[in-house]
Amino acid sequence: MTYELSREHEEFRRSVREFAEAEIAPHAAQWDREHHFPVDVVQKMGALGLFGLTAPEEYGGMGEDGDFTSLCVAIEEIGRVDQSIGITLEAAVGLGINPILEYGTDEQKQAWLPDLVAGSALAGFGLTEPGAGSDAGATKTKAVLENGEWVVDGAKQFITNSGSSITSLVTVTARTGTRENGTAEISTIIVPSGTPGFTAEKAYDKLGWHASDTHPLTFEGVRVPEANLLGARGRGYAQFLATLDDGRVAIAALAVGCIQACLEMSVAYAGDRQTFGGPIGRKQGVAFQIADLEVMLHASRLLTYRAAAMKDRGAPMKDFKQAAAVAKLYATESAVTATRIATQVFGGYGFMEEYPVARFYRDAKVLEIGEGTSEVQRMLIARGLGLPVE
Repeated sequence: MTYELSREHEEFRRSVREFAEAEIAPHAAQWDREHHFPVDVVQKMGALGLFGLTAPEEYGGMGEDGDFTSLCVAIEEIGRVDQSIGITLEAAVGLGINPILEYGTDEQKQAWLPDLVAGSALAGFGLTEPGAGSDAGATKTKAVLENGEWVVDGAKQFITNSGSSITSLVTVTARTGTRENGTAEISTIIVPSGTPGFTAEKAYDKLGWHASDTHPLTFEGVRVPEANLLGARGRGYAQFLATLDDGRVAIAALAVGCIQACLEMSVAYAGDRQTFGGPIGRKQGVAFQIADLEVMLHASRLLTYRAAAMKDRGAPMKDFKQAAAVAKLYATESAVTATRIATQVFGGYGFMEEYPVARFYRDAKVLEIGEGTSEVQRMLIARGLGLPVE
């Protein structure tokens, strides 16, 4: 069985690559230096249809012309020139649009999806907390139902697309009660931007992804209508687990874009850089490292698009979850290795910010952390094999 992309997917890839090279690549270094979130480019991505690849036509999406594989192609190609804008697209669709699309009521979909799909608005997904990251069941944020309103109190951290000038909402996981067995009842609630008591705090000063919008959030007596409950009460934990399954494949696609960039930059530099009377690509020590990049690229891409194809064809959830974890683990760890190799190929120049390899080196590490750490992926894979790992 092969996982080659269809002709339509390859044509779509070319169109996204042309956009990325024309609208993003020339400015990525400056955005990185200035920690600038380019709203205008996000809106151009919306006009190109990139935020609607998994959405029905009734909300302005691509309908049958789009699928999850198309989203992964777009994330890969954007991530090939700038990982910050790649994660902006991944989070906007996977964490912003898809939960509403999957679990929202008709009223919620009509209210929020058209602007999100058009790229004129963004949504964040408030899951991680200061004391609850991989252990998301330890959520401390609370929501109490009072007189037909949810009153939300708590804090979230590391939330993408949560404080930009076009952010329209954040979906928040919160404890809404206690089950009979003593465990927390966790639900998901839509909190619109601008709601009194909801604050997107100062943006983080991050190691990488400088052009991505990322904030800590605080909720102090935030009141929203009872109808802002997303999905069934008490199903928030299950909902975010399903959301993260998709997100792991999308992050793997972002990692594939990173590896592709490292390979292209290394090949070009090794052919141009002259030492001891010839190009450094003539030296086995350099050539073999670049050959390893080619292997990692193909393996990562195949694992990623295999998982995406399983999602599109409705494979059994158990099989998809395993494939998603495998793709995420291998592709992201390969991306980190790829940036180290590329930086080494460039030598001293690789340590200079004027060369893109330095930016990719900084951006790559978080790929092993976001949407489930490498340790979490190994745990999931082991469980999928039937091992009783804790």
